[in-house]
Amino acid sequence: MRVLLALIIIVPALEISVLIFSGKTIGVPLTFLLIILTGVLGAWLAKKQGIETIRRAQQQMDLGQVPGEAIMDGICILIGAILLLTPGYISDLTGLLLLLPVTRNSIKPVIANWIRRRIDKGNFTVIRRW
Repeated sequence: MRVLLALIIIVPALEISVLIFSGKTIGVPLTFLLIILTGVLGAWLAKKQGIETIRRAQQQMDLGQVPGEAIMDGICILIGAILLLTPGYISDLTGLLLLLPVTRNSIKPVIANWIRRRIDKGNFTVIRRW
């Protein structure tokens, strides 16, 4: 909970600082244009990656497999898309890392371990239907 509170305070302060620096360095109009451009490109990339992930999940289910990898990809793509639509360079960079398959594959084990730890502590409930 403390980490979340710190993130809620620190991340926006960093984003604002970087945006102010960018506005002073390259100018306000170009900074504004870059924010809009990253949002549009992020939405396009998220849509492309999302459709590909849904297609892969459907193929796995057609073969009788659990689409675990596709679900993890979907979680990363959703978070990445939200971060890219949020104004700011730090959130854009983080969102881009989650959307690109090369970097996403190195981040997925970290997310899986986090979920596993939450399940082991009892903070996360898994309901199975058999």
